[in-house]
Amino acid sequence: MALNGTLKQRAPVTDSSGPPPRAGAAFGAGRGFAWLVVLTGASGLLASWVITLDEFELLWNPDFVPGCSLNPVISCGNIMKSAQASVFGFPNPMLGLVAYGIVCCAGMSLLAGGRFGRWYWLALNAGALLGVVFVSWLQFESLYRIDALCLWCCLAWVATIVLFWRVTTLNLVKGALPAPGWARGLFCEFGWAVPVLHIGVVAMLILTRWWDFWTG
Repeated sequence: MALNGTLKQRAPVTDSSGPPPRAGAAFGAGRGFAWLVVLTGASGLLASWVITLDEFELLWNPDFVPGCSLNPVISCGNIMKSAQASVFGFPNPMLGLVAYGIVCCAGMSLLAGGRFGRWYWLALNAGALLGVVFVSWLQFESLYRIDALCLWCCLAWVATIVLFWRVTTLNLVKGALPAPGWARGLFCEFGWAVPVLHIGVVAMLILTRWWDFWTG
């Protein structure tokens, strides 16, 4: 009987993903995730800073050629001179300076052991979602309207995509976003594959858009 009770107590849990935290409970993240948030924020911040400096240089000198204008396709100057580069009436990278700065602060807070409520994680997720929607529109405009690429913009695209999917994965696994147990387990196991697939699709679109140029 005692052996029976011991075996029952040690019976394995079938749901490997585990239950979500108590509703409304604050939670943090591991150092790996925190560093990823810092790096994505810093990458976007760097790209925004460089593009902003080049934008100001273009205002002072219309003949200025940015250093990342390498050929007819990789032409940051054409991107910066387009109407899409100032959607809200000011250069887009100025928005990035604020947004990616916030991301860096969030990552540093996590590195310091910060724990945040569900509302904070959902706000970060919503901000990252808006960022992905915006860069997806910019990708379309860049490929099929402006007909040019900016390498610094591409860096910001990658940073935003990675940030969005990793924050979404964390929120699903921690239960901040409602999802069935199998979905939480799937994202817990293969969450890394989603941003890789997303970036791969964008890379394939770029490759096919200028296939003749790359292979000519």
